[in-house]
Amino acid sequence: MNNMEYSKEWVLGLLRAEGPDLAELYRIADRVRHEHMGDDVYIRGIIEFSNICASNCLYCGIRAGNRGLRRYALSAGEILEIASTMADSQQMTVVLQSGETPVFGDEEIGNIIRRIKRETPLAVTLSVGNRPRETYRYWQECGMDRYLLRFETSAPGLFDRLRPGSSLEERLMCLRYLQDLGVQTGSGFMIGLPGETLNILADNIMLCRALDLDMIGIGPFIPHPDTPLGDEKNAYDDHREMYFKALAVLRIFNPDAHIPATTAYDVVFPGEGRDLALQRGANVLMPNNTPVKYRKDYFLYPGKPCVDESAEQCACYAITRIQSLGRTIGKGPGHSIKQRRR
Repeated sequence: MNNMEYSKEWVLGLLRAEGPDLAELYRIADRVRHEHMGDDVYIRGIIEFSNICASNCLYCGIRAGNRGLRRYALSAGEILEIASTMADSQQMTVVLQSGETPVFGDEEIGNIIRRIKRETPLAVTLSVGNRPRETYRYWQECGMDRYLLRFETSAPGLFDRLRPGSSLEERLMCLRYLQDLGVQTGSGFMIGLPGETLNILADNIMLCRALDLDMIGIGPFIPHPDTPLGDEKNAYDDHREMYFKALAVLRIFNPDAHIPATTAYDVVFPGEGRDLALQRGANVLMPNNTPVKYRKDYFLYPGKPCVDESAEQCACYAITRIQSLGRTIGKGPGHSIKQRRR
């Protein structure tokens, strides 16, 4: 495998692996993770600071068209209070995530970033959707370290259908803005969106490699009952091993990227999904630090784990999982190893 050229044909071959070949795929993915990223698992705490969204993505529970959802937005003070405690539980990155709408003005977000960087040892990641290049540049000047912007699917037609009013070209342009500025850039996709084929899944993996991302987040599509896709099935419902195959191939094709074991894996494989993801290429966990009273309202998909546990319990659970696998907790912010070479 190591001598083969990175190609779509290779991806397709790996995604079709079964039996002993599948076991070998997982073994190689774990070895690549160990050789390139070590045995550290970095804990990055998420604060879902608002579920207000202007987009109407067909798959997302916080879409603007979901009228049954209670909307909320944390204050700057609430965000800062949460961030101030995260390092105590070995969470050295705060991920500020919201729906895709300017709940705060650019300067308000900039001030939050400045205060986090001044008052805590945390790295700061933002994930608030498509924004102008100058906005990204301003937040970078305020201290933003990273930005997450998933492209969700590499198929332009499927993207247009699932994300009305947006385009894949615009999404990729935003990713280029971020990379041109030198911001550590994360993206990724959903596995098994209705209409996805194995060819599209392979193209998703190839696009991640072409983008040379610092972090890549993927997870299975899980239908939400209050969305237009609520009655749809995941394209791999009858072959759920594909979720881990995609993760393993992603690691092999992106050996130096941080790859989180996302919560969606625990929905499909309760109690073990994220553990298996960590054994098949992943090296990041992202416990939830959103206040419990808001957590159920950040309703991306049903069955989302850890909606009732405190932030401390979520972090402790992450630490326990890491240690139970014989892995170590990453120290410091866990910046991209790619950045050091650029």
